[in-house]
Amino acid sequence: MHVAHLSLADFRSYARAEVPLDPGVTAFVGPNGQGKTNLVEAVGYLATLGSHRVAADAPLVRMGAERAVVRAQVVRGGGPGSGAEGERRQLLELEINPGRANRARINRSSQVRPRDLLGIVRSVLFAPEDLALVKGDPGERRRFLDELITARAPRLAGVRSDFDRVLKQRNTLLKTAALARRHGGKGADLSTLDVWDQHLAAAGAELLAHRLDLVAALQPLVDKAYDMLAPGGGPVGLDYRGSIGDEAMAGASGREELRERLLEALTQARRQEIERGVTLVGPHRDDLLLKLGPMPAKGYASHGESWSYALALRLGSYELLCADGDEPVLVLDDVFAELDARRRERLAELVAGGEQVLVTAAVDDDVPGALRGARFAVENGTVVRQ
Repeated sequence: MHVAHLSLADFRSYARAEVPLDPGVTAFVGPNGQGKTNLVEAVGYLATLGSHRVAADAPLVRMGAERAVVRAQVVRGGGPGSGAEGERRQLLELEINPGRANRARINRSSQVRPRDLLGIVRSVLFAPEDLALVKGDPGERRRFLDELITARAPRLAGVRSDFDRVLKQRNTLLKTAALARRHGGKGADLSTLDVWDQHLAAAGAELLAHRLDLVAALQPLVDKAYDMLAPGGGPVGLDYRGSIGDEAMAGASGREELRERLLEALTQARRQEIERGVTLVGPHRDDLLLKLGPMPAKGYASHGESWSYALALRLGSYELLCADGDEPVLVLDDVFAELDARRRERLAELVAGGEQVLVTAAVDDDVPGALRGARFAVENGTVVRQ
């Protein structure tokens, strides 16, 4: 799978941009702040419906514009050296409307929900922000897992949305009860809390089951990738830590048992939750413990080891998505400038054979020799093929 053409309208710094793309390696080169990352961010937005740089949609719309449009022609069945026979092309369009519902189209004529685009474009992003996967808060690792889950099974976007909605409603109820208790007023009506518990446990068990399956599948791939990047530096281990406790997860043999374990944990935590006004049990409180040898990587791994670990997580994700079917677009956003020479060259060798590899760099020297391919110069809002 590759993106054959990218069109932008009022997206980030671009009033208009038309970028034809080929399979193989394409590098966008230019000074910082000129819009290189904006181009690959648009591809990532189509793949995930989110940005790796900002949490909200408003910054994605060019200043003074009401909305932004990202459009891409996606080709399946092609690749470097492939012919047109058997190719299938789809035109995807996403209209970004801050403060209002976004709109999506496939092949111009059919208007669909934005989340129906998920799974058509799949991408794996390498970026400087990836260091937060190792050194950052649990939320970074939960997002990593959930985005990969959704890339593999787009229907899980609905499960994630349901869980977030239920969690918000349940937290509102708990917060109201906590405020009433603190101010000595009449206790809030908690008669619906049992109903929200049921909904939270159902959506949470589905999400938790997929996370556990993902971690099991990802573990050997990440370990292998780390050894390729830093031979003899491992092993690495991925250990999912759930808020319901390791024993409860280990004793659950399926989604129904996970749902029961979540309900039990919610019952046990109810008094504390009412006191604090927040939901303390569920996938939103879980973490992925990254181990390097017998120790947790966070706090113990060196800067170079942390980078190798972050890269290994992305490489493992790429291998997993390839095994599922269509090869994802590989995006390396200004990542080589962050790496030492050995890691730079090794990473380049490992990704060079991808069906489509998009690279951004401030100068040509930041693009390793193994990734020589098409070049675009990006400067002052223009994108020109060299």
